[in-house]
Amino acid sequence: MPMQNKANRTPASLRSRLLFAAAAWLLLITLSAGYLVPNVIHQYLVDQEKQQLDLYLDEITALADTDANGRITITAPMANPRFQSPYSGLYWSLSTEQFQLRSRSLWDSRISGNEEEGFTGPNDQALLTVERDIYLPDIDDPVSLTIAIDKSRLNDTLHQLNQGLWILLLIMAVGMLMLTWLQVSWSLLPLKKLQANLKQVRDGDTTELKANYPKEVQPVIDDLNALLFHYQELLERARNQSGNLSHALKTPIAILNNEVTVLPKDAREKLAPTINQLQQHIDYHLGRARMAGAANILAAKTQPSARIDAISMAMDKVYAQRGLVLVNEVESDIVVAVEKRDLDEIIGNLIENSYKWADNLIRVYIEPNTQQAVHLVIEDDGPGISDEGCIEVLKRGVRLDESTPGTGLGLNIANELTHSYRGELKLSRAHLGGLRVDLLLPLPRGA
Repeated sequence: MPMQNKANRTPASLRSRLLFAAAAWLLLITLSAGYLVPNVIHQYLVDQEKQQLDLYLDEITALADTDANGRITITAPMANPRFQSPYSGLYWSLSTEQFQLRSRSLWDSRISGNEEEGFTGPNDQALLTVERDIYLPDIDDPVSLTIAIDKSRLNDTLHQLNQGLWILLLIMAVGMLMLTWLQVSWSLLPLKKLQANLKQVRDGDTTELKANYPKEVQPVIDDLNALLFHYQELLERARNQSGNLSHALKTPIAILNNEVTVLPKDAREKLAPTINQLQQHIDYHLGRARMAGAANILAAKTQPSARIDAISMAMDKVYAQRGLVLVNEVESDIVVAVEKRDLDEIIGNLIENSYKWADNLIRVYIEPNTQQAVHLVIEDDGPGISDEGCIEVLKRGVRLDESTPGTGLGLNIANELTHSYRGELKLSRAHLGGLRVDLLLPLPRGA
């Protein structure tokens, strides 16, 4: 499968998701508590004040009476001295339609207002009030008794409580968030252990995941170990079967070679190259199957620059009469996650194709890219291939020029091997005029 461009947005980690969810819930709970608790406290304080004012209502009800002239009077002073101190914040008032008697604390003011808009007293004090209608001797109409207290002290107390409450809520929210972070970090430790175990498998240090995991993760570990075992068994089986096939084919091919030697010269010259080519293909593909079964693909790391130099030296000897020049511009410290023999097969087929068709120059270099891969480019100054041919030539056994020696398998094998490493191979027209090969090969993990 070709390597795909990653989305610009990186998926959020499990840690960030859990912490974000916890922070969102803590914010919701904190705001809800910050809104609801002050209202509950306010209502509680108001109820407490009204209970105290109700006691004053009872006291004034007991002391209220009428004199000989039928006027309302208080038979004794109130127990709380604040009723005698002007503008003290604690007031009472007895009133009818024709008459009003009020506490000394009101002085020359009166209680005014209503339930909807609120009550005010001296100096525009906001008042909390309780009312009661009472009946006195010699007065036919009900007497309205009102007790009022200044709200400022209640509001100040509530403000102080709110400040303390918000500080406490913020401390609790930060503390719970830190505890949540510790809990999440501790809960994700098995995944870090799994990552370390997978790295050991990838590096070839072990063949299975060996550790004790929580019961929620253990089924995944068991499935991964089963998959690794199946993968190793398949490779081992492929190696054994390739060995068996190799032994089974050796004898018939040896017999064919012996029989060819006794044939007439014309027949021998026709059949011998074909049998030799058949022997080479069998040896090559069986060797690759055995190599695949033995190689640790997960831990593969190879330097393309060194392999390009080695292949170039071999090709210079094969095509010495053509005087071609290969320029290797690949840095020596670049590493790809491809097994050495497979990389030789991929690059070898591509460079050999360039040696076959180039006029003078072959150039190999690296182009920058944003993917987790190495972008290797091989260009030559040969005749090149048409756009349609760039697609057809990657198919198995397709040859665009039958006059040139070959099997038509080289580019197809390179393409299939590249795809097996989740890489990508594309052909196009080069700046030099010939064929351009764009080869994307994965970087090792952690590189």
